[in-house]
Amino acid sequence: EMQACRAAPDGGRAQFQALFDRCARVMQRIVGLPQPVIAQVQGTATAAGCQLACSADLIVAADTARFGVNGINLGLFCSTPAVALTRRLAPGAAFELLTTGEFLSAPRAHALGLVNRLAPPDQLETETRRLAETIAAKDPAAIRLGKRAFQAQLGLPLDQAYRVAGELMVENVLRPDTAEGIQAFIDRRPAKSNT
Repeated sequence: EMQACRAAPDGGRAQFQALFDRCARVMQRIVGLPQPVIAQVQGTATAAGCQLACSADLIVAADTARFGVNGINLGLFCSTPAVALTRRLAPGAAFELLTTGEFLSAPRAHALGLVNRLAPPDQLETETRRLAETIAAKDPAAIRLGKRAFQAQLGLPLDQAYRVAGELMVENVLRPDTAEGIQAFIDRRPAKSNT
């Protein structure tokens, strides 16, 4: 119980720190996975639930879903959920959610770029699967390299971002499957897989 640890001599500091450290490790592992991770949100994703969804690479949500970091309504600023949220939303939009405690409807979340795709609740799983199958049909090595490049350049100064992305693009373009794919495009024929 979250409140029970407050009786400890340190007021629960060690237990709260351990909880938030464990949560941070989970979120970072999701981001660090080589394959794209798709969050499927049907109901309300709030606080750590919103953080979990925002830690995924893509979000498919029911058009009735809601997102929030409303700890401020209890006197608790959602600092750790803010890490994932601010990597998906413009800073002003994220800060507004964090300071008002208001919920963001799925259509508004989609308009702001938090959500990638919307679906009626009864089509949510189908839409999520459609997105997953589209990605799964691509060259898995290129997807892994692409995710690595995307994550590596985020937040870097422009010159460093281009250096990191360029190095990974060279790694990608030198792959035999990539050479075949480019040649097939030039020749206007289907690519032959080397794997």
